[in-house]
Amino acid sequence: MKSDNKQLEIKSTNQKSTKKENENKEYAKLVVVKPVGYPFEFNLMDENIEITNSKLFEEYAREQWLGLVVKEKSHLFDQKIIPDYGFEIITAQPNNSIIAETTKIKVIIDEVKNKTKPNIISSNIHLSDIIGQENAKSKVKVITKYLENPQDFGQWAPKNVLFYGLPGTGKTMLVKALANELEVQLYLIKATSLIGDHVGDSASKIHDLFKKASENSPSIIFIDEIDAIALHRSFQSLRGDVSEIVNSLLTEMDGIIENKSVITIAATNNPTSLDYAVRSRFEEEIEFELPNDNERLQIIENNLKTMPLDYNLDLLKIVKSTKGLSGRDIKEKILKTALHNAIANDSEIITMSNINYAIESSKIKNTDIKGMFE
Repeated sequence: MKSDNKQLEIKSTNQKSTKKENENKEYAKLVVVKPVGYPFEFNLMDENIEITNSKLFEEYAREQWLGLVVKEKSHLFDQKIIPDYGFEIITAQPNNSIIAETTKIKVIIDEVKNKTKPNIISSNIHLSDIIGQENAKSKVKVITKYLENPQDFGQWAPKNVLFYGLPGTGKTMLVKALANELEVQLYLIKATSLIGDHVGDSASKIHDLFKKASENSPSIIFIDEIDAIALHRSFQSLRGDVSEIVNSLLTEMDGIIENKSVITIAATNNPTSLDYAVRSRFEEEIEFELPNDNERLQIIENNLKTMPLDYNLDLLKIVKSTKGLSGRDIKEKILKTALHNAIANDSEIITMSNINYAIESSKIKNTDIKGMFE
């Protein structure tokens, strides 16, 4: 009977957290914990958490763990906000003591585990919402057919595509529309977010990105401003040695670890600035062009439909005045600025005077930016 009781006691202390017991125990002065995730996998929550307020976390942890025995290298589990999320006890002073109201609790984040999380995007944008770019929309049909029926392509599956063109021409918008219509995961990444602080960080972030996309395939990885991490060697002095990032990117793009039903799309304003080894991995380079007269008219008309004010405008005159502007510039620099100018002047209608103000303001800004590089 004594043997049975002893086994029961050992089982109790080996569960999620040590049992509450006050006999012959000291109160803990300091407990340092590290988040380590769930004891099992499921997809309702990401396995990593971000703690932004250490002081609040300390109060929260002390309240729910009050009276528990803490031993180094054992675990405590959250039972409130994210049930069963585990924290490893790194330090307990003294060891094998009890959490009290005076116990200080600190949390540390393992830099290796706290990796950049890809920005998983969902949107309601459709290909029909994109004005112009008929060549680009035609060429991405291959991606559409592949992600719909990946088994039909075998070794001929598309893997890497490069979008290039001036800012605001619809590169990101097309990717969002593609992912939305295909109902696949889109991992939208700014290339600079893949740059690590320490040796090996960048390689780890890039590997994790492709691994996550593969686990949730079919999916699309969109790396915006890829030139920020894959510069041509003649430009590398601008941001130092990028060999680690380039080599890691090449490994994933080559598919040494096969990423079935994963498409990598990268975007750049200037493809000639890319490292040749990276650029050579793209099977297709798709150019995004500035809108022509008819396309600019359609962009203006579509945006005016959502204006919060009425308007009295000469649309053809605006079309001529906005030659050389992208769709985003027309919306953000011209129409939005004109709207704000009308509101600032207590006007209930947008007129050409507001448009002219926006056009002149845009010219001044563009001149200032140009002067910075001369």
